[in-house]
Amino acid sequence: MNAIYILWLRQLKRHFRSRARMIGSLGQPLLFLVALGFGFGPIYQRAGGGNYIQFLAPGIIAMSILFTAVFTGMEIIWDRQFGFLKETLVAPVSRFHIMAGKTLGGATVATLQGIIVFFLSMLAGFRPEYIVMLPLAFLFMFFISLLFTALGISIASLLEDMQAFPLIMNFIIMPLFFLSGALFPLQGLPKAIGVVASVNPLSYGVDGLRGTLVNGASFGLHVDFMVLGIITAILILIGSYLFSKIEV
Repeated sequence: MNAIYILWLRQLKRHFRSRARMIGSLGQPLLFLVALGFGFGPIYQRAGGGNYIQFLAPGIIAMSILFTAVFTGMEIIWDRQFGFLKETLVAPVSRFHIMAGKTLGGATVATLQGIIVFFLSMLAGFRPEYIVMLPLAFLFMFFISLLFTALGISIASLLEDMQAFPLIMNFIIMPLFFLSGALFPLQGLPKAIGVVASVNPLSYGVDGLRGTLVNGASFGLHVDFMVLGIITAILILIGSYLFSKIEV
């Protein structure tokens, strides 16, 4: 357990030492929130959807968590290329503990990122409907962070260099985001897109955040928790196995 704590703390220090990275990671969520929120807001309102900022903010929070969590997991590739991972793996600690520490560290960083974006979205006009539900919303943020950090580590365990990173962005991360209901309602979609959205784990994270923050859940909070919990457990097991097979 001490090894997990040390690696968790190391991951936090590594992230927060880079101020440029912290500021840069907030740029994309703010751009989406302002450009889409105020750009499509009048159209959304005329279509009878209400305040688009209220609808959009939970999706943008989930987006910031998704990117931060996956990128944190993908840092393994960078460590592998420059020999830092080898120094960690030769330590007298099980690889499961190393993977667990990195996963918890990445999930903590991504959760804090989501909380920061939550407060920034309030400056843009977003208002949570039920303050008492905020702890549950933060718990959803942590579940999303844990899931996608484990996914990032799983992917990184299979790769040896960063050349495949654009493929991962274009064929995994971006489709997960755009087909999660973060930017548009899931009701009334074409059947094919609806099926894809229903098997997308991020859809349940976005839905959970929307349910706790603006009372707009489509699947139900209990379903969101169950799906996120099951998929997170599966990805942690897969990530642990793949990480244990890394050769440096």
